[in-house]
Amino acid sequence: MTTELRRLRNYINGEFKDAADGRTIDIVNPATGEVYATSPLSGQADVDAAMDAAAAAFPAWRDTTPAERQKVLLKIADAFEERAEDLIAAESENTGKPLGLTRTEEIPPMVDQIRFFAGAARMLEGRSAGEYMEGMTSIVRREPVGVCAQVAPWNYPMMMAVWKFAPALAAGNTVVLKPSDTTPASTVLMAEIIGAIAPKGVFNVVCGDRDTGRAMVEHPVPAMASITGSVRAGIQVAASAAKDVKRVHLELGGKAPVVVFEDTDIAKAVEDISVAGFFNAGQDCTAATRVLVQESIHDEFVAALAKAAAETKTGAPDDEDVLYGPLNNANQLDQVTGFIDRLPAHAKVESGGQRVGDKGYFYAPTVVSGLKQDDEIIQNEVFGPVITVQSFSDESQALEWANGVEYALASSVWTKDHARAMRMSKALDFGCVWINTHIPLVAEMPHGGFKKSGYGKDLSAYGFDDYTRIKHVMTSLDG
Repeated sequence: MTTELRRLRNYINGEFKDAADGRTIDIVNPATGEVYATSPLSGQADVDAAMDAAAAAFPAWRDTTPAERQKVLLKIADAFEERAEDLIAAESENTGKPLGLTRTEEIPPMVDQIRFFAGAARMLEGRSAGEYMEGMTSIVRREPVGVCAQVAPWNYPMMMAVWKFAPALAAGNTVVLKPSDTTPASTVLMAEIIGAIAPKGVFNVVCGDRDTGRAMVEHPVPAMASITGSVRAGIQVAASAAKDVKRVHLELGGKAPVVVFEDTDIAKAVEDISVAGFFNAGQDCTAATRVLVQESIHDEFVAALAKAAAETKTGAPDDEDVLYGPLNNANQLDQVTGFIDRLPAHAKVESGGQRVGDKGYFYAPTVVSGLKQDDEIIQNEVFGPVITVQSFSDESQALEWANGVEYALASSVWTKDHARAMRMSKALDFGCVWINTHIPLVAEMPHGGFKKSGYGKDLSAYGFDDYTRIKHVMTSLDG
């Protein structure tokens, strides 16, 4: 018996459409390793159509009042709540994520973030008018940038889509969004929901691969390109956007240091760090996967962390007793496996280190100790359920090693010493520093990094500002 595959389609100018040339990509459920749907492999004609639709819709959407845009976003948030179970099912099939955790850990913050930006829509204001030259009054206007080309990743397909479209629409921009080629299902469903609320052409979804994304970034219509993805992809986007001086917003990789000092409550730190390291199979740019522990408590900490890893479960989406599901795709499984296979002789696998089962892309929660600062697994992003541990002697060495990578997205410090926490938070070269916690995010606070982790902010008023431009208007008082 042959099961008919689900057929996903682009959403352009208020209509669902196949790719113009009919090409498709097979979409695999990572929990089973089986194809369950097809998605358009969009080409230039599809990108052109989406950009034309967004450009045509922009003037009217730009000229709506902030209150009108707020009303649309609030309706979208309400609709996401009403269709929560459908979104959860699509996202779980996309990613293999546990259904229960997707329900509690993703839907509520997504809805809250949309509502936050709905409120931000009414805060589009410049500085007060004033006379800075005799006989002249100056006014600062804050305006939308125009059409935004946006590319979302596969680790959080729904939530990262929200982080992109919500501030863009709130500011009065129109959007062409491309989901990852492996996880388009939930984004296409979001388009269905949004399409019933927003004017046609304001929100468009184009499915495809990296060539589709490249065509979007290189297209002459968008005024801004925004991507969440790898450093390699970010560099390519920045280079492509430079050709016509597009504004660029990049949220790229991470290698978050988790600095644990000897006065830390070991049991609490291990509990929190293991969850923050293994949640979503470690497929999170902010994941707590690079732990630095003061040498006096190193052995005790590693033993406790290895025990926590051994007690952490991965499994099917409908298993309520698991912390995380599979890695997203076969290539990612190969990448994580490769890091473990290439470990140097001085490294020790304390727990895990192997694939789980032979169906789907599951990998065991893994702890590796005995590592040196220049080891590959310390310097490069694994993006899997692997926590590494290094032993440091003092605060100076901890800081040197923490900052000694090319990434600079997130970090955390674990200590009861307030002064030390303040010194470290100042000196750590990362866009976020958590103290005695790791990974909580709120809509009101910015998320974004430095160095090769990119530039621009998601969430918060700072993220909202990124989707606006500043105009100075000067008028003569003489008439």
